[in-house]
Amino acid sequence: MNIQRGKLVSGGRLQVPADIRRALGLNDGDSVTMEVVDGELLVRPYRDVIAEVRAQLRQYIPAGVSLADELIAERRATSETE
Repeated sequence: MNIQRGKLVSGGRLQVPADIRRALGLNDGDSVTMEVVDGELLVRPYRDVIAEVRAQLRQYIPAGVSLADELIAERRATSETE
């Protein structure tokens, strides 16, 4: 992709060119993360960051285990003893 020019507008909003939004799969209202890396602004779709974190955490969860099911079972057991 070629370098494109965006624009910082009132209120600190950043206008991102349509080609870049399409390339990143971004739509109006989507969340992004922003960080400064080596003096440059890195903007990433929030969903991509969440997917990376989930993939990193998945390595610590045995195959076939559902943490949601375990939490529900734990909460039910706790409520039965109260």
